[in-house]
Amino acid sequence: MTEAAAGSDLVKLMTWLSPAFPVGAFTYSHGLEWAVEDGTVRDRDGLAAWIGDVVRHGAGRSDAVLLARAHRAAAGGRAAELAETAELAFALQPSRERRLEAGAQGKAFVGAIEATWGAPTLTALAAAVKPTPVAYAVAVGVAAADHGLALPAVAEAFLAAFVANLVSAAVRAVPLGQTDGQRVVRDLAPVVAAVAAEALAADPDDVGGAALRADIASMKHETQYTRLFRS
Repeated sequence: MTEAAAGSDLVKLMTWLSPAFPVGAFTYSHGLEWAVEDGTVRDRDGLAAWIGDVVRHGAGRSDAVLLARAHRAAAGGRAAELAETAELAFALQPSRERRLEAGAQGKAFVGAIEATWGAPTLTALAAAVKPTPVAYAVAVGVAAADHGLALPAVAEAFLAAFVANLVSAAVRAVPLGQTDGQRVVRDLAPVVAAVAAEALAADPDDVGGAALRADIASMKHETQYTRLFRS
């Protein structure tokens, strides 16, 4: 890969996973808003513990495994495996709001990519599984494969963006200072790298989670009286 090509790949990842990319990520807290409401997350240490567990044992890890499988299936032209991965990723969402989070962001990502960068395999997948939306993690993996982006970088960047979005939500909901928020991002960087590497070596049978409080929080959030976020 040439230096220019590597730079172009980095720009794509930074663009697709930036807060400015129109998927509406800022409107979702992944159940974190309820954890703030019930007092579980009140400060920097509590936030780092909560997000770290979600990345290690919950949706962070599972999404990275599914992203990796989708990337490989798309790169290899295995349409049936890709459709199966998309179906599994959406079916695994444990609550109504988490289905909304994964599906709405995925649908928005597909639309934004189609209108700008283009990704033929992703477009074909969205048509094949319609009316079920393509889950966000799968959509990112397929688009990255269409553009020849290296899977290790894509998985780590996806998880880093996931962490950054939850930290951003906490800055508004706890409230938490911007500096403490960035310290959480910094402290979780090794976790992001380790889970991304683990996901690359995993297979679909390894998908699963044990972040039960996060799943329950997303269910509790559905009836939370005052809400800033959609999940």
